[in-house]
Amino acid sequence: QVQLVESGGGLVQAGGSLRLSCAVSARTLSMYDMGWFRQAPGKEREFVAAIRWSSGSTVYADSVKGRGTISRDNAANTVYLQMSSLKPEDTAVYYCAADHVAFGSISRPTWKYAYWGQGTQVTVSS
Repeated sequence: QVQLVESGGGLVQAGGSLRLSCAVSARTLSMYDMGWFRQAPGKEREFVAAIRWSSGSTVYADSVKGRGTISRDNAANTVYLQMSSLKPEDTAVYYCAADHVAFGSISRPTWKYAYWGQGTQVTVSS
């Protein structure tokens, strides 16, 4: 069983930065892709970034490329999403998710992720 607990959301001004954290409880973390997704009011949940725990390889959505950095801390069993140059359109509930994988490309689609956290609100004011 995988448990995910996000933290670090809040209110930030446009142009500011924020770091989201996701504490992960799971067996054999090296077998997982960890993703960050977000969902704005009235919109579908969308992919933001993902990292393969074993290799540290990362992928990003075009909307955050150059502004977001996903990373993981093996000792702390935590995944981070560092966001900078925040825009009002980054406002959303941000979710951490886990996909148990063995090989292939890092998972992007929402439906591939079986485990989800409760989400943390990020609000960017203009």
